[in-house]
Amino acid sequence: MPNHYKDPALYINRELSWLQFNTRVLRQAQDESLPLFERLKFLAIYGTNLDEFYMIRVAGLKKLFSAGVNVSGADRFTPLHQLREIREYLHKEQEVVEHCLQGIMKELEKEGIFFKSYKEVTPQQRQTLDRYFMENIYPVVIPIAIDATHPFPHLNNLGFGQIVKLRDKDDAAIERYGLIRIPRVLPRFVDINNRIYVPIGSIVAEHIQDLFPGYELIKFAAFRVTRNADIAIEEEEADDFMEILEEGLKLRKKGELVRLELSVHADDDLLNFFNRHANVYKDDIYRFQTYLNLGSLWQVVGNKDFAHLTSPSFKPRNLPPLGSDENLYATLDKQDLLLFHPFESFEPVVRLIQIAAKDPDVVSIRMTLYRSGSNSPIVNALINAAESGKQVTVMVELRARFDEENNLHWAKALENAGAHVIYGITGFKVHAKAALITRRVDGKLKQYAHIGTGNYNPSTATIYTDISYMTSNDAITHDLTRFFHFLTGFSKKGKLHELYMAPTQIKPKILSLIQNETRMGSEGVIIAKMNALVDEDIIKALYKASQAGVKIELIIRGICCLRPGIPGVSDNIRVISIIGKYLEHARIYYFKHAAPQTYIASADWMPRNLLRRIELLTPISGEEVSNKLIQILQLQSSDNMLAYELQNDGSYLKIKHDAGNLIDSHKIVETHTNKLYNSVKKQTPNYVQQLTTRLFKES
Repeated sequence: MPNHYKDPALYINRELSWLQFNTRVLRQAQDESLPLFERLKFLAIYGTNLDEFYMIRVAGLKKLFSAGVNVSGADRFTPLHQLREIREYLHKEQEVVEHCLQGIMKELEKEGIFFKSYKEVTPQQRQTLDRYFMENIYPVVIPIAIDATHPFPHLNNLGFGQIVKLRDKDDAAIERYGLIRIPRVLPRFVDINNRIYVPIGSIVAEHIQDLFPGYELIKFAAFRVTRNADIAIEEEEADDFMEILEEGLKLRKKGELVRLELSVHADDDLLNFFNRHANVYKDDIYRFQTYLNLGSLWQVVGNKDFAHLTSPSFKPRNLPPLGSDENLYATLDKQDLLLFHPFESFEPVVRLIQIAAKDPDVVSIRMTLYRSGSNSPIVNALINAAESGKQVTVMVELRARFDEENNLHWAKALENAGAHVIYGITGFKVHAKAALITRRVDGKLKQYAHIGTGNYNPSTATIYTDISYMTSNDAITHDLTRFFHFLTGFSKKGKLHELYMAPTQIKPKILSLIQNETRMGSEGVIIAKMNALVDEDIIKALYKASQAGVKIELIIRGICCLRPGIPGVSDNIRVISIIGKYLEHARIYYFKHAAPQTYIASADWMPRNLLRRIELLTPISGEEVSNKLIQILQLQSSDNMLAYELQNDGSYLKIKHDAGNLIDSHKIVETHTNKLYNSVKKQTPNYVQQLTTRLFKES
């Protein structure tokens, strides 16, 4: 048994753990019990996840390597070691991905959906495609000759197109190379009658002579490039790389190409021509039999003519005491509310802001906005509130990766309406999700709060599992007032009393909660649910707790650097990951001997969340709301349909189940929510409460 916690064998590498997570997404695509479009959807998610991983994490590792930095995490892997492992893993997995896609495409043919190249369709369908080319593709596609007078162009990140080799029709001895850039405004597939999907590249290839008159095509290959994601690299996922690099190192030129994807018929001649200019490292070149952009499969998944090929959608419900006509203020005066999205509707959260915007007694509304989405009803309500003279303060995080444009648009609209908008805090990203409404009641001020684990985005609230906590508890609302004062003013000693705020309070609190359970030895119990566990100090504290006999259940969707099952170190720790219909996003923590026992948070247990962001950890103390969180954790811990268990070697195994005891936590909560919703119409609220408790206990 290691006598200290510095042994690198105790830790799983962060990047390799992420790759395992994406493999679990791929496993969903391979699951033949799922509807075909559902499987296709998981392939699309796998592909977009991988794009992001390459342009941020791999790009970051390449920068560290080229700058000669050997700093590594607790596992002591150098950047070069990690790059080698990543490339080897992905080249192996690519065969699995292609085999999976080909299998799904074969099954789709039985349903009347076909993927065909231009050459494979009927003469009549070709005429349709020819017309489509002249009307839609020809005006926007960009043919580029490359020679002494035409330099190699700048290719945008995730840019797609074709490499071509051409022959002069008048002089067969003259051969030229060129590129065709296919802009992102064009769809990846041209669909004929919503049934036949023709890759745009195969249509372009048939019209080379229209693009390069006087030349004929010798050969061509599709390409797609991935760049270091410029602005994005400096944010979020890569901020740990940036911190290391900024220690006196100048950043190399931004945006170099970090990956090249090619269609399988790209021979060495075409590759060498391209790479003379692009200079992509050989192991970052991937050749595909199928399609270069798996994310483009969303186009097919969105085909409404084949809705029967998707999982049945679930309608989020309002459960008692919430209905369509209840007074939210009156409800919150009597009790706290805890909503489990997407099973319970996000609508009450939107409505709370909308009611406040119109209520003449409301004095002020304060909110943090991280990702609000486009055409946000919440932002529209805030604009109305500001225009009607209410004091509206909004903290808009402009650096929410890939949502920058949306957020800038909303921030300007809010400012124009008269709201006070704060654009982030120097050196920190504001990731907390909180809203505070101040209302005048009988001459006094009364406050109502919403604190969440997810964003104020009604569309993602239907696919992410998250927790919403709504309260008028004075201790919490007063603390939130202090929190918003810290955001808008200056404070060197920002400390909350009831809530806990990162970067100063959350990590010490989590460590003390773990230590408290450690003191309880084999009586201690910790159940924690989050998206990622990376922080070394917390991992060490969990190892110590395990050694003391504490039973630890971790439900971690993505990265987990803790290694369970090490004899004498972590044999009391079990780690599972749930991948299913909904994206697990809630952060819920339970400590048996704490008071209160349950907490929700906007933060994962990662250095970036705990040290470089403004986050909130909220104790949940009411018996009813606390029990609901415990039931959610217990249900997920016993899931044997969607759960994978982390093994000692860093791999994940699907949990085995026996036919008589199937626990799919997503399905169970859907079913129970519907049962409760339907029983409301027939039974008393007391019956509903009993039913909820019974159903969760049974599960």
